[in-house]
Amino acid sequence: MTTLKITDLQVSIEADGVKKPILKGVDLTINQGEIHAVMGPNGSGKSTLAYTIAGHPRYHVDGGTIELDGEDVLAMSVDERARAGLFLAMQYPVEIPGVTVANFLRTAKTAIDGEAPAIRTWGPTLKKAMTDLKMDPAFAARNVNEGFSGGEKKRHEIVQLELLKPRFAVLDETDSGLDVDALKIVSEGVNRAHADTGLGILLITHYTRILRYIKPDFVHVFVDGKIAEEGGPELAERLESEGYDRYLTPTA
Repeated sequence: MTTLKITDLQVSIEADGVKKPILKGVDLTINQGEIHAVMGPNGSGKSTLAYTIAGHPRYHVDGGTIELDGEDVLAMSVDERARAGLFLAMQYPVEIPGVTVANFLRTAKTAIDGEAPAIRTWGPTLKKAMTDLKMDPAFAARNVNEGFSGGEKKRHEIVQLELLKPRFAVLDETDSGLDVDALKIVSEGVNRAHADTGLGILLITHYTRILRYIKPDFVHVFVDGKIAEEGGPELAERLESEGYDRYLTPTA
């Protein structure tokens, strides 16, 4: 079974010449096919975890390991991580002027697979993926995310997920900025990818509403750069009613 294993991960960033610790010893293991939800208040380190897994250069790993089937992820470049099967759906997808969605996706698929997809089959495959996500296939001719609404950007992220077929996906607040209809459509896309390929998912969110559509096997509560509590779906339900106050209030 394919496994993504994070052990005692410690990460900092540099701000105004001062080193600021963000992650303070995170342990988390995700097996293929599992869905893990990471929840917590703002500033608790959830997005830092996502970007560290992906290899963002702003984040400095001060200790600990990330391993994919025993291979050292931290020793890999960003593109090597992608080819190894790691995928990040960003909280704020960026615009790429001058690069069309169709060219971007075909180039990414070629880089991941090591060979270009056949043009004869690629067009219909792309069109189906976009149609399934309720995206107008005409968006394939537009520049990546340029002029897209927030919901269109998030749908495009899931189109990428379905086409690139990674082994593990980190979804960083994919639900932010989505109305109810868009949330359902995006969730359906994630569930399709999970069912089709046995995708392992690390789902980062503040709220439980997306968990009504994407059912987690495990829930982890992040507070101050560490996992404060772990449990099953019932933990998310408790957070819905109680919030995070009990983790943030100092004990006597």
